[in-house]
Amino acid sequence: MSRFFKFHLLVLWFLCSGSIISCNREDDSVPDFPEGSVESVNVWIQDNMKRYYYWAGQMPSKPDYHLPSQKFFASLLSQNDRFSSIVNTEDSSTYLRTVRNMYGFDYAVLQLGNGQVTAVVKLVLQNSPAQNAGLYRGMIIKKINGSLVTAANAEILVNSIPDKTTLDLTVGDWENGNITNEKDITVYYGFSFDQPVLSKVFEQNGKKTGYLYIYDFPDGMSHTLNQKFSEFKAQGVQELVLDLRYNYGGSVASAAALCSLIPSGVSSGSLFIAYKGNKNGGEVKKTFAEQIAYDSNALGFNVLHVNTLNLNRVFILTSGSTASASEIVVNNLKPYLQVIQVGGTTLGKDMAGFPIVDERKPRKISWEIHPVIYKVYNADGEGEYSNGISPQNPVNEYASLPLKQLGESDETLLKSVLNKIYLKSVQETPDNAVKVILESERPFFRGKH
Repeated sequence: MSRFFKFHLLVLWFLCSGSIISCNREDDSVPDFPEGSVESVNVWIQDNMKRYYYWAGQMPSKPDYHLPSQKFFASLLSQNDRFSSIVNTEDSSTYLRTVRNMYGFDYAVLQLGNGQVTAVVKLVLQNSPAQNAGLYRGMIIKKINGSLVTAANAEILVNSIPDKTTLDLTVGDWENGNITNEKDITVYYGFSFDQPVLSKVFEQNGKKTGYLYIYDFPDGMSHTLNQKFSEFKAQGVQELVLDLRYNYGGSVASAAALCSLIPSGVSSGSLFIAYKGNKNGGEVKKTFAEQIAYDSNALGFNVLHVNTLNLNRVFILTSGSTASASEIVVNNLKPYLQVIQVGGTTLGKDMAGFPIVDERKPRKISWEIHPVIYKVYNADGEGEYSNGISPQNPVNEYASLPLKQLGESDETLLKSVLNKIYLKSVQETPDNAVKVILESERPFFRGKH
């Protein structure tokens, strides 16, 4: 089943038995509510948030325990918090519902240089309902559920999608400023499965460039990464392009495994990341080897290190959908080699956490909390990128339609990097060419709304 919205970063120190602390409370100022009541669940939520939440000191001292649990959780959150969330594992309606995790695709609504408004499919997941219905990257969406997509209704249409279980789309191809081959298709709600890592090698004038498109960072990914880098090393790859433009993150251990395979001069004891929590969590620093080992299925640092490319620079393709563990890759490689970022500014999730559940047996509370627990920093102490990490080379992915397939040498972002590598120049994108009115994904924002 999909791991696509496994947004928490798996950092398991200091988890221990904290999710059952409400069983032995010491705060006498909180009323003793009957077990199983909404109020008792809310006390459990509050106790765990007091212990783990990054902004625990900003929580209200006298919250309304009679609120429904989802609203109660929201009432505890800091105004600075964009990412904490809560779900009821027995109620699917409490889970995040977006175009991507319901149907397996994303689209962007664009205003072209001539003022024309069009919606373009930017991402289609492999083995997804969208792919099964015939959608592919670069296709134009003319109508959604019978409504013509316009600048005025774009927001309304994307907000209406999570309330449905089928999407009726009128789609076509983009040819010379016109939509051709129009047809009607239906996309049904369903699951998407684990996404493959796409790899390619480009060569010009005897110089080889490896390309990796990584959709997310699931646990156990080190095996796939090790294989890909073994192939790169055998082929004599001298430059590397990481495509993280749609990567919302996942396991920090897998991100650390990737980072260990790229630069020269990294050892098992090299500092990879620093976590800074509240007064209970304090600060904890982890080396490459220690962070990778948090994934019990991961290959060890020394095994991975055999296939390190020993590069002194890496190109990373990013967008506003680059978040969390993928932003850690961008930020935490910087102390060890030159990171050349191309594309758009990242989302700005400089936070980490883990899920908190009721660990009593049998479980009595079905809610699962996903709070922000840490701020994250690299080996040089650099972090604080809540406004996103800006690229040195801003390039508009939508500058040229139709969109090319990911990994094709003439795809806009990849082409700009290959031009820099082989032609020593970056493709310029006119600022006024194409403007993004809306993008369909709604990542992370579950806690307050």
